[in-house]
This record gives sequence, C-alpha cells and structure tokens, in this order.
Amino acid sequence: IIYVKEFHILNCPLLVWTQYQVGQLYSVATASKNETGGGEGIQVLKNEPYEKDGEKGQFTHKVYYLESKVPKFVKMFVPEGSLVFHEKAWNAYPYCRTIVTNEYMEDGFFIKIETWHKPDLGTTENVHGLDPDTWKTVDVVHIDIADRSQVEASDYKADEDPALFQSVKTGRGPLGPNWKKELANNSDCPRMCAYKLVTVKFKWWGVQGKTENFIQKQEKRIFTNFHRQLFCWIDKWIEFTMEDIRRMEDETQRELEEMRKKGAVRGTSAACDD
Repeated sequence: IIYVKEFHILNCPLLVWTQYQVGQLYSVATASKNETGGGEGIQVLKNEPYEKDGEKGQFTHKVYYLESKVPKFVKMFVPEGSLVFHEKAWNAYPYCRTIVTNEYMEDGFFIKIETWHKPDLGTTENVHGLDPDTWKTVDVVHIDIADRSQVEASDYKADEDPALFQSVKTGRGPLGPNWKKELANNSDCPRMCAYKLVTVKFKWWGVQGKTENFIQKQEKRIFTNFHRQLFCWIDKWIEFTMEDIRRMEDETQRELEEMRKKGAVRGTSAACDD
C-alpha cells in the first residue's frame, strides 16, 4: 500500500500568474537558508536547465542532512549517519515533479511530489489524471494560508501571518476570514492554486503506517508554512526577474555550503513523535 494525499493550496491574491514562479523560487532559496546550520540542512549539488521529451525547465539535485528533524521512533531503526536524503526536482512550471530518496533504505522509501499550478480556485477534480480506482483512495486536503488554526503553535510568526500582513508595494492583504469567498466573487482578481499530489512509501516492518502518517503530516506543515511565507514576503520578491532569481540561487548555493559547516542546527524540528 502506498499512501497518497493531494493538497490544494490557494495562493492569492497575487498580481499575475507568472509572478508566482518568481515568488516560489525566492521563497525556496530563503527557506533553505533558514533550515541550514550546525552540520545539518541543505546542500545544492546541481541547479541547471534541462530539456527531455518535450519538457523544458530547471533541474535541481539537493542533499538534505536531517539528523535532528526525524522522529525518535525512526532513529531507533536506522544507523547513525544514514539520515541523508537526496531530492531531485524537475521544475517545468506550471508543472513540477520532486522525488526524495535515501541510500540506506534504497527501494523501501521514497516521497514523490507532483504539482500542477492552475489559475483557478482549487476546484479542479483529479488534476493529475489518476485512474478512477486510484483517485478514489486519494485524501484531498485543503490548506487555507490565512487560517492560523492550521499552523503548529511552535511555527507561528506574526510577521508571516497573511491575516495580519499588508503589502506596501502591492496593497495585497490582509486576508480576512472570508477571503476565499471574496476572491470567488471578484473575477478581476488573479487566482492560482497549487495542487500537490504527495505519494509516500516507507517499507519498514512495524513502523510503516506510523512513519507514512508522520511524513504526510510534515508535508502539510511544510506546505502551509511555505505558502504563508511566500505571501508575506511578496514585497521582497515582487520586483525580481527570473535573471535576479538565478543569481540569487547561485549565491544561496555558496552560502549554504558555509552555513552548514558552522553555527547551530536551525529551522523546523520533527514537531512531535505521535
């Protein structure tokens, strides 16, 4: 059995469809630095254009060192130094595909995230085109970036709360409790939903179901925090071009190498082991 969920994250109000990609890449680079230090975090091995089978985009290969960011019940079953994960991503926006693997667990573990970004309100049914029997088993989860109750208490930051934030440069925000209904009634306002299909496999006797549930919970947490940040950082990225982003990514790659070697462990912890 492979555990599949589809997360719908409505990202709005943004300015135009293409600007979301810039915001997304800016936020990935910034969040990577926030998660790196003390021997842990992210190493970028490759970040380069690719073209294959008519698909064009940017390929990245990252290594995640996550000793302190996995639950204790997993650490009990794996040797020290094995909690290193490889992430390969093909970003052919508006479609993106990411696969995470681990050399120690080999074929017994993977996380696959497939994302379609669509200019709608999150109402497209089975956007990834799964066969009907598979689609019936998929749990659809709607994430509201302005709903504080969807945020872990330890993750909450007032300056990353779309319900409080107002953009100086665009006038966007704050997002009130009825922002989704207001958006649906305003045909002039851009809208965009990220449909993230997450497939998790963790084939380890005794802890398989518990670990797969933990991973899906962590993915929801990451998606929620990331898209809240993306919205609240809009004044930092709204004037960037893709050329600016590529320069920033090159600088971030160098910075991450230095940051990982020094300082304290930073960023998101395992939250809880339940």
